[in-house]
Amino acid sequence: MKKYEKGTVEYEIQRAMLTGIKPRLLLHACCGPCLAGTLANIAEHFDITVYFYNPNIMPNEEFNKRLQALKDVILHFENIKLIIPEQSESDYLPLVKALENAPEGGERCKVCFDMRLNKTAEYFAENRSDFDFFTTTLTISPLKNAELINAIGQKAAARCGVKYLNSNFKKNDGYLKSTTLCREWEIYRQHYCGCKFKTEE
Repeated sequence: MKKYEKGTVEYEIQRAMLTGIKPRLLLHACCGPCLAGTLANIAEHFDITVYFYNPNIMPNEEFNKRLQALKDVILHFENIKLIIPEQSESDYLPLVKALENAPEGGERCKVCFDMRLNKTAEYFAENRSDFDFFTTTLTISPLKNAELINAIGQKAAARCGVKYLNSNFKKNDGYLKSTTLCREWEIYRQHYCGCKFKTEE
């Protein structure tokens, strides 16, 4: 049996398969398509609560489309819980002031990842008896740096005294699986990350 590094999604999946006990996972999700591919790979191995915190998504019409897409994806799986915390663009815009012209994948994106994963870690810390780990669907995107995202997640976890699982959900055709499922299920797929500055480029 292949050995996986402790502190990774793969390690916990393998342990769940051996013990029959599903870890309780708080899963930050950025959109329906990324959630579809991620859940297809891990849903049977975890007790999952999806956490939709993405105040970077603008305008409100786009935010609502993505939230509905997320709900549509969840309908295809069993026993997936959903939490939608209060959020607004005022959570995000002050953090990226002066970074409006930063390139895609640069400092502005790093700040955005940091905001979302720290908020998820804080929710975990406030409800620590409900979860064992948290992670994010962000690593399924071929445009996102999984190593950077995991480093931010680990830092947020350390700050809040909780546990983050490293992931790279784009492995094993994860992204391809997400696009295939979205076509089959007729799930809305966005054409930009959500940031208003990306739409203005």
